[in-house]
Amino acid sequence: MLMEIDLSAETPIYQQIRDQVVLGVGRGDLKYGENLPSARQLAQDLGVNPMTVNKAYQTLKREGIIVVDRRVGTKVRENPDDMIESEYLNRLEVTLAEGLAKTEDNQAFKEKVVSMVENLIEGRENQ
Repeated sequence: MLMEIDLSAETPIYQQIRDQVVLGVGRGDLKYGENLPSARQLAQDLGVNPMTVNKAYQTLKREGIIVVDRRVGTKVRENPDDMIESEYLNRLEVTLAEGLAKTEDNQAFKEKVVSMVENLIEGRENQ
């Protein structure tokens, strides 16, 4: 699993790891049911503390993106819930509102968001 982590970024490393896994699943780079590296192995690959990866994995588990089974390891959830639930839509709406609050060009923002969604779906369909 290729992951790009910026050790000098303001975003915490565990959050970057979490975001990379979510993007991987969203784009179709990571398949449902696919095994992920152990926290120890991923930490070694990234050069970070294993507790940092554990925190990312626990966040992903709590969010229902991955499942952790000590016998078989960590994997992307095989049967994802329908993500079009109010909790996810509410978070998305807040994120979009934050973006709109930081721009005056509503049309350019809309075009960027639509382009991002189309790219995610296209990447997933091409897997």
